[in-house]
This record gives sequence, C-alpha cells and structure tokens, in this order.
Amino acid sequence: MSNWYMLTLVGKDRPGIVATVATALYEAGSNLGETSMLLLGDNFTIMMMVHSDAGEAGLRRVLEPVARSLNLVLHIDAIEARLHQRPVPDVCILVHGADKAGIVAKVTAKAAEAGLNILDLESVVGGTEAHPIYILQIEGVAARGVETIEQALEPLQAEGIKIDVRPIDTLIG
Repeated sequence: MSNWYMLTLVGKDRPGIVATVATALYEAGSNLGETSMLLLGDNFTIMMMVHSDAGEAGLRRVLEPVARSLNLVLHIDAIEARLHQRPVPDVCILVHGADKAGIVAKVTAKAAEAGLNILDLESVVGGTEAHPIYILQIEGVAARGVETIEQALEPLQAEGIKIDVRPIDTLIG
C-alpha cells in the first residue's frame, strides 16, 4: 500500500475551507502532494493527493467532522501517487463561442482524435444571461504535433466556435 489517497471535497463556497481542511490534515500527520482547488459557480471544489499512514479509515475519522461542519461532500480513493511524472504541456487551446450544448464534447473529441492528451481543462460561462459566452481553455500534450490539433479543430469554426491553438514553449532548466 502506498498510503496515498485522492481526496475530493465539494460544497458551497465560503471563507476558510482550504485552511480548515489543510490544518486538519497537517495536525493528523498527513502530507499534501499535488492539489487543485477552484470555484465552480458558487461551489468550491478541492481535489488533493494526500499521504497518510492512518489509512483511509483514519483520514475519514479526521475529515468527516470537518466536512460535516463545512457542509462538504467527501470522497476518498486509494491511489498511486506518481509524483514528479507530470507531462509538460506543449499546446494551449482557447475556445470562445455562444453558450450551447456540445462545445466541450465536440472540441475534446476532435482534439483526442488528433492525439491530444489533456492535462488541464477549465471553462467559464461569461457574457450575460441574454447572451452567454462559453470560454474554454485546455492545456495538453499534442502527441502528433500542434498543427494536427489545429487541423482537427478547424471545421468547428464554421459552427461559430472561435478556436485559437497555440504552442507552449516551456523552459526547463
């Protein structure tokens, strides 16, 4: 057993969620690996890799009272951490269009067919209620090159979806 767990907590946003969860884990002797925390609508979502010798049951004993007090839903899965192995993104895809069903499905399906491995995807609905605009940003690894991704996504432009595909130059040194 690797003693690594993926924790997911979701609930209505309020100040202090991260501090309360992180403090409880620290005081229980747990260590954080990679994390992702963000606001979606008025809901706050936490995903974190946690190392704990207390095991899943011990993590539950520590976090269930915290989750209850903050009205969060808690989910715990045992995982293999595989830290320090994250691929470096080489492409960024920016998408803007009138908010309508299917944008994410169409863009990600075409990109996957062209060899894209998505590392990060974030979207928001902007504009107004009368004229909503869907904004999507994807970072990933283009296994068959950035040009292949561009060509695969180009037909979607005819549907009124503006797509900008850019290479990411990462300096590692």
